[in-house]
Amino acid sequence: MAPPPLDPSNQEVIRRKKSAPIKFLVPLIYAPVLPLIRLTLRHRPVLRDRLFTAVLAGAFAHGMYLVSDIYDAESK
Repeated sequence: MAPPPLDPSNQEVIRRKKSAPIKFLVPLIYAPVLPLIRLTLRHRPVLRDRLFTAVLAGAFAHGMYLVSDIYDAESK
């Protein structure tokens, strides 16, 4: 006996579960950027330090967002 046909709405849910949310993939983008900032802006130390600090602050803010989102979901 053949299995019953799947509902298209269920297939959509299955596809979403297979892919990782973009918010968890963002560190893969800014992690290699930090050393590149240090290497490429070697001769402009003021700009290098400001840009490195801004990207690092953005990384910490993103991490805080992810952690607060997890805690918010657990408290509900």
